[in-house]
Formats: sequence, structure tokens, C-alpha cells
Amino acid sequence: MRITVFGATGGVGSRVITEALSRGHRVRAVSRDAGKVRGLPEEVRVVEADATDAEQIRYAVAGSDLVISATRPGIGDEHELSKVAAALLEALADSEIRLLVVGGAGSLIVPGTDAILSDQPGFPAELLPIATACNDQLAVFEESGTKVDWAYLSPSALLEPGERTGSYRLGAHELIADDEGNSAISMEDLAMALLDEAEHPKHHRVRFTAGY
Repeated sequence: MRITVFGATGGVGSRVITEALSRGHRVRAVSRDAGKVRGLPEEVRVVEADATDAEQIRYAVAGSDLVISATRPGIGDEHELSKVAAALLEALADSEIRLLVVGGAGSLIVPGTDAILSDQPGFPAELLPIATACNDQLAVFEESGTKVDWAYLSPSALLEPGERTGSYRLGAHELIADDEGNSAISMEDLAMALLDEAEHPKHHRVRFTAGY
């Protein structure tokens, strides 16, 4: 499979590339400044493009079977997530290229409540901007219609570098948590969940979640 990754040098994106290469896929990485990309495996082709520009995206993903977007804007630029979502949808409209997006956990419903994670009492104030931006990002996809075969993966509440355990659970709109209420998944296992979905599609134009 020919896979193009946006956000390839980030925590999730870099692990997506590692997982994809380990499965024998051909990988292309997209960056706003290709000259600044460091640390990717030599077999990864780097393409320069702005992920908020649909025309540049079309050029960057030409010939791909799948696009994975794992972009994470810096502090103060969280609003770009919605712009990237809109540009990806425009660029891939009526194409046969599938789109998988790594989103946020803030829009997931907390078990035992009627409220989403980002609306829970005590939700960290410093995380509200990115959580709100991810919620807005999801809304762009949910309101997009049927011109792109997309799926949106919300991780568990805690997403950190860790180990590839090879095990995870899938859900839909409710936060996955253990018996003690802990909700977590490693970046490595999230990457595995993404590539499993890429190879064996089960979710079409919907959000899903993965956790332990």
C-alpha cells in the first residue's frame, strides 16, 4: 500500500511510519519545510506541502492509496486543525484515496456520564484549546458528506510514548477505560490500530476510538 503521512515527525506520526514500514508499505511524508525534516528512515520519501492548502495536498498525495493525518499544531495555532481537515476533504473529494485522521479524546463521552471528556469538572485548563480544536476538527468531518472515505481515530485520555503491546480495544463514541477508570494507550499501539484499520477497513465516515 502507498501511504502518505502528514505530521510524520510527531509522536504519533513517526510511530505510524515505523509501523507502516514494518508491514512492507511504501511511505511518503509531508512537511511544510522538507529541508528541516530529520530522523526519518531513508526509504521514506519527503514531500513539501502546506496541509492547509488543498492544491498542494493534491500534489503531495498523488498516487497514494491512503492518507494518514497526525498533525498537531503548536500552542496558539490550534485552530489550524479545522483548516487542515477542510483542505484534506477538498483535496481528496471524489478520489479513491482513503483518509485516516488522528484526532483528540476530548469529544469522547466519559462512561457513566452524559458529558464528553473536555466538559468534565477538573479537565486541565491548559488542554482546553487543543481539545476544543480537536472537537471542531471532528465536526468538520462529520458535516462533510460522502465525497471522501474518511475515519477519525480518537485516542484514549492518556496518549504517551510507550511499548507496542500488540493489544488494544476498539470503541465508538465512549471513552475506553479500565475497571479503575484509567484510560490510556501507547503511541505505538495507536499506530498499530491505525495500520490495522488501513489494512482491514471497518470504519467509514465515522469516528472510532482505541484503548486498553
